[in-house]
Amino acid sequence: MKQIVLTTYFLLFSIIMLGQTTVEVSGKVVDNDTGIPIPGVNIIEKGTTNGTMTDFDGNFVLEAPANATLVISYLGYTTQEININNRSEIDIALQQGAAALDEVVVVGYGTQKRESLTGALETVGGTELRDITSPSVENMLNGKAPGVYVAPGSGQPGSRGGVVIRGQATLSGTTSPLWVVDGVIIGSDAGEMDPDDIESITILKDAASTAIYGSQGANGVIVVTTKRAKMGETTVSLSSNIGFNELTNGNLEMMNGTELYDYYASFSNSDQISFPRWNSDLRNSNFDWWNLATRNGFTQDINVSVQGGSETLRSYLSLGLYDEQGAVKGYDYTRYNFRLNTEYRPTEWLTIKPSLTGSLRDVEDRQYSTTAMYSNLPWDSPYDDEGNLVSHRSSSWVNSASTNYLYDLQWNHSSNKNYQFMGNMDFDIKLTNWLTFSSVNSYRYTHYKANGYTDPRSNGGESVGGRITDYRSESTRRYTNQILRFDQTWSKHDLQGLIAYEFNDYLGASLDAYGTGFIPGFEVLDVVAKPERTKGGISEWAVQSVLFNTNYAYDRKYLAQISFRRDGASNFGENAKYGNFFSVSGGWNIHTEKWFRAKQIDALKLRAAYGSVGNRPTSLYPQYDLYSVSSGASYNEQPGALISQIGNNDLTWEKTYTSGIGVDATAFKNRLRFTFDYYIKNTENILYRVPITGLTGVTSIWQNIGEMQNKGFEFGLGGDVIQNENLIWSLDLNLGHNTNELTQLYKTKDANGNYIVRPIIISDGLGIAGSAQRMLEPGRPVDTYYLKEWAGVNSENGLPLWYQVERDDEGNELSRTTTSNYSEATYEKTGKVSPDLFGGFSTAINYKQFDLSAMFGFAIGGKIYNYSRQEYDSDGTYTDRNQMKLRPDWSRWEKPGDIATHPIARYNNQDKANAPSTRFLEDGDFLKLRSLTLGYNVPTSILSIDNLRVSLSGENLFVITDYSGVDPEIPAGSGGAIMGSTGPGVYPSTRKYMFGLNVSF
Repeated sequence: MKQIVLTTYFLLFSIIMLGQTTVEVSGKVVDNDTGIPIPGVNIIEKGTTNGTMTDFDGNFVLEAPANATLVISYLGYTTQEININNRSEIDIALQQGAAALDEVVVVGYGTQKRESLTGALETVGGTELRDITSPSVENMLNGKAPGVYVAPGSGQPGSRGGVVIRGQATLSGTTSPLWVVDGVIIGSDAGEMDPDDIESITILKDAASTAIYGSQGANGVIVVTTKRAKMGETTVSLSSNIGFNELTNGNLEMMNGTELYDYYASFSNSDQISFPRWNSDLRNSNFDWWNLATRNGFTQDINVSVQGGSETLRSYLSLGLYDEQGAVKGYDYTRYNFRLNTEYRPTEWLTIKPSLTGSLRDVEDRQYSTTAMYSNLPWDSPYDDEGNLVSHRSSSWVNSASTNYLYDLQWNHSSNKNYQFMGNMDFDIKLTNWLTFSSVNSYRYTHYKANGYTDPRSNGGESVGGRITDYRSESTRRYTNQILRFDQTWSKHDLQGLIAYEFNDYLGASLDAYGTGFIPGFEVLDVVAKPERTKGGISEWAVQSVLFNTNYAYDRKYLAQISFRRDGASNFGENAKYGNFFSVSGGWNIHTEKWFRAKQIDALKLRAAYGSVGNRPTSLYPQYDLYSVSSGASYNEQPGALISQIGNNDLTWEKTYTSGIGVDATAFKNRLRFTFDYYIKNTENILYRVPITGLTGVTSIWQNIGEMQNKGFEFGLGGDVIQNENLIWSLDLNLGHNTNELTQLYKTKDANGNYIVRPIIISDGLGIAGSAQRMLEPGRPVDTYYLKEWAGVNSENGLPLWYQVERDDEGNELSRTTTSNYSEATYEKTGKVSPDLFGGFSTAINYKQFDLSAMFGFAIGGKIYNYSRQEYDSDGTYTDRNQMKLRPDWSRWEKPGDIATHPIARYNNQDKANAPSTRFLEDGDFLKLRSLTLGYNVPTSILSIDNLRVSLSGENLFVITDYSGVDPEIPAGSGGAIMGSTGPGVYPSTRKYMFGLNVSF
């Protein structure tokens, strides 16, 4: 009996072991239509976490039970299931086509299949961002999406760009879009995010996409999805880019000693030159301040990530380092990043998604003067004959009233550190097959500290015995969103939606302390003899919202979407505390109609949308009458208070109503891609600080003052020109066009008591006396320059000319004459800042293991006010700074009859030729090669790694432009403001040469 039992157990065990026999399966995955290998295809043993990915040649190897089923999936292809059936070799052909329409796209508060989208949005993959090396995600979007204009940061390490989507929709607030990272609203910039952690970016542009964000979506929304771990074996990846950078000076060339001497000698009144050292020896004095301050900077950008896990628990961990030495000496920027994204699924109905991110930005600043690089005279050297630094206002200098900044840099320096941490505890609860509850909960903490040291022996410290500064600020931002999602399908109907409550608040505090008088070398406030200043403050705000969104599709043909949001904000009074925002949109998948017979067309969709978004004032408490309790309000060392603001309890939400239509199409099995959008954005109740009489001590009050309109179109076209087994060549183009018009402005009383509209004259945002000004007037763009109009040079006497225009009461021109008297010239409405057309185009070639890609950016139309020419092209007005060379198409007036671009040059010229006028208003057209990359994927068949790629790249290699300044892409101002002007000491952009290494195993 025992033998029978043992025999039975043995047979059962043998059967079980036979069923569990494993085999090593190898094979190749290719495109069904072209036969081209597909790298990165996921191959998973069904029901397990056992899996692998294809290498660059489409090959894979996997151990699995002989009777297991493999699930083969890749974005844009139909997922297949194949039974191994005891085979050791399996070749797989994936089918393209409709599966591309099933691609899931991240949108506001969720995801949607691309086929069901009714809004205008653009998706940029994480790998598409990495063609340039920058710590700023904003800079990486430049030229990547139609309708998205990016003013890059300057060449200074860490400089952040400014982003404008579909034109400027406000006057006083930020023009930057809202940034949302993994479902958390973080503000008007991307923060200190490591670009290597980004899986994809979705840019939401129209009302159908942005209305769900209500009062925070007026400038568009950028949704960032970071990388999450994939099921399977643990994968370690290394991304490294190392290289050097150098300054690019564009078309601006400054004079050397010989050229400057000859220029002065050519003055019509050269006999009046009063420099103490004015003699011909200056022709041989030629100190190069540019070379003194510049160097080849070093850049390294390294990221290491580890990911993997099971269906129950998987994690993604990354560590990043970005380090850059500025191409201007003395400025070093370092940033450290970490990210931990985890997903834990203890049961089928619960998923917990904790995450933690952090960064440290560290800046050491002993930077050489960018202004001195251009302005200091080449006749003056910072060193004496023995190589020692000369002191300030040296008698050995021609410009003996100037300072030698190198003398101060022996001691003076500053530094700052910024710590940023954000933790999330998110979870999803699957209530039923069609109903899910999601909770997003985030806490963000930022701590910033800055220190400055000004030595008692330096120019800035000698009058006060030196100065030590210490600044601290910290802020917290809490965010929570509780969402109930539903997804129900029956027959030909598909209904999705959500309802949610959201709360977001901010608390910030700062402390700013100065002290003077100390012994050189001490750098703490304890040692100062006099506390010079102590300031500090607290600011806080809160927003709460309820929102609803639903999407409906019938038979995959007819699409509809409705969204509604109600926001309440702390910086509105009780009369307008809450605002309502909405959108309605629809779509028609024409290619799904039975009568549609164009076989070459894979997808053809028509979209339309209408809705509203909003904006809030930049001030925290504009609804209240405020008094300032400060040192400025004290008397005889007794505290006091002065009125500082007149409140407006009726101030209401600035709203933008957007309507638009769009067309999306793909053809020839997704080898050709096309999108087109046309939109009109009408903004009403514009928020603005209106000037008032200063009798009360208050000079402005917040009001809703008018309306404006933006309208334009966006166009995108891409395709694979060649696609075969060995070669793929693709081309992509995107462009945007936007026109802005101020349509209404508030009225004021004239002398007769009638209400009229008066134009408002504003600055260009540069903050420099004597710079260009702009005008706000109905019927014109809000970035219109208001300047005296340059009429050229009088050919008889070489004097400058401006136009003197006479107009009637309606503004119609009656006559136009010229004058050489600057004060008699009339101000005119001239060009605008924003370009008429902007965008980018790219090309990529993949040949076997090699790849070559190039990215170009361009802009046409738009004006730049080149303020630096007022300083460096001054016709002899300024004798204490160097001057720029005349460009090849410029000429200087010398004798009667000369037709010249530049007037007569005189020592201490008082002709006002360099006063603000359209003389310095230049075209901003350009074509720039943003990046060029050559890569090679090393065959890994003989290596124990999954992927190895090496690359060489160049960034900002050339620009074609007529702009006479450093760069036609003017750096964004503080807060990402788009300027259109730049000062005399602009930090030039840099050209980078990088070596890249990407490896995973």
